[in-house]
Amino acid sequence: MFRTIRPDAVLVQAVIAGALSFAHLHDLAAAAGQDGWKAWAYPVSVDLLLVAAWNRMRVLRADDRPAGAAWTWFIIALTASLGANIATAGLLDLNAVPAWLRILVAGWPALAFFGGTLLAHSPAPAPAPPDSRPAPAPVALADPEPEPAPEISVEREPEPAPELPSIAPPEPAAEPNPAPPAATVPPALLDHARKVADTHRATTGTRIDSATLRARLGIPASLADSIAAQLA
Repeated sequence: MFRTIRPDAVLVQAVIAGALSFAHLHDLAAAAGQDGWKAWAYPVSVDLLLVAAWNRMRVLRADDRPAGAAWTWFIIALTASLGANIATAGLLDLNAVPAWLRILVAGWPALAFFGGTLLAHSPAPAPAPPDSRPAPAPVALADPEPEPAPEISVEREPEPAPELPSIAPPEPAAEPNPAPPAATVPPALLDHARKVADTHRATTGTRIDSATLRARLGIPASLADSIAAQLA
């Protein structure tokens, strides 16, 4: 969709004033000996410096910084524009421009370049140091007092009396271990043992004991004791 273009009185007035100021600056530069494209460059330089200084002032004011330098270059550009308008209003003979005016017009490019450079490359503000103050401690909100719980009485049944442990009857005393039964001796072994015992008696003149019998026959102690008992 196309937008409807509505004329703005302020914009129209700014265009007319800019065109007149542009023409006056051109005529003054041409009268001061700046012919050709140089005469057209002078009004462009003055108007651009005026706009740049105004924008720089707005930026500095937004950052809460001093704008003295921007104000100085704004006044210089405004004076050049107003001076050209007044000079071309019939108060100055453009056919016989004085030498001091020729010097100002010739020195304007260097002055405008210096001012534009300062406006474009002004130092940026230093970052604010971090706040070293400790953060305030959080305020703990007091907990509301809890409401008292209602008293509830519960009737309990009487607990039964604990049962006493039953006493076990004493165990009867253990009987002493009976003597181990005598080992059964084979008849052949018993006959051989009797022969050994007879030989031992004939040689030593004493009855053979169970230890000697055990050593001669190579039998266990219990079996030797049983054979010795039967030989006695």
